[in-house]
Amino acid sequence: MLRRALVCAVGIITLCVATSGVAQPTGDNKAKDDAAAKADGDKAAAPADAAAPAPAAAPAPNPTSGSYVVQLKQLEQRVNELKERIFRSKARLNLLKETVLHGVIAGSRSIIKHKNEMGSSFRLIKLVYAIDGAKIYTKSDDGEALDGKREFEVFNGSIVPGNHTISVLMVFRGHGYGIFSYLKGYKFTVRSSHTFTAGEGRQTAITVRAFEKGNITTELKDRPAIKFEVSLYSVGKSKKGESK
Repeated sequence: MLRRALVCAVGIITLCVATSGVAQPTGDNKAKDDAAAKADGDKAAAPADAAAPAPAAAPAPNPTSGSYVVQLKQLEQRVNELKERIFRSKARLNLLKETVLHGVIAGSRSIIKHKNEMGSSFRLIKLVYAIDGAKIYTKSDDGEALDGKREFEVFNGSIVPGNHTISVLMVFRGHGYGIFSYLKGYKFTVRSSHTFTAGEGRQTAITVRAFEKGNITTELKDRPAIKFEVSLYSVGKSKKGESK
């Protein structure tokens, strides 16, 4: 009995020692196991990372396109500025024309008279008057109506004080009978201009005379001429007279 009890005790002790060795692994073995598990996880994740496509690179900006847009905007701005300047210039020109021709500003006054002193060898068929490039009178007549009006008023109205230029165009046709009938085939054109000063609050009277210069020996084509006679008045009193 005692012998059997000893054998059983030895067996129990041996079993306990074996069980303790299996259930409690050493610290070195545990660290090795953890490192192996981590390596296996990295290997498993590597293919997934490699398979992911790389992000597409952003397109590089095109400096030429941006510069073209800037230049186009600058050009458009300059065009708009030029349009505005042209519009303002037209407005000033229209105002000046309205002032000169219709007396919007009554600072000064001008009277222009036409006087035809040409001989019977010339017949006036066209007449044009202009002030500062703006026509104030134009008439064409190949009959006797225009030539028959030997003196008449071309313009009478307010004008902006300052310097102005009056321009005149006259066209004459030769006139004759008998042996001088050949003159009907000739036309004589004469142009002239004169700059005058319209004073503030004063009246400028200008008489434009068409006359024959020279003498009997002067050729017909050289005879037609224009002369300007200018007189300045203030409050009904003659101030000064001059002629050209």
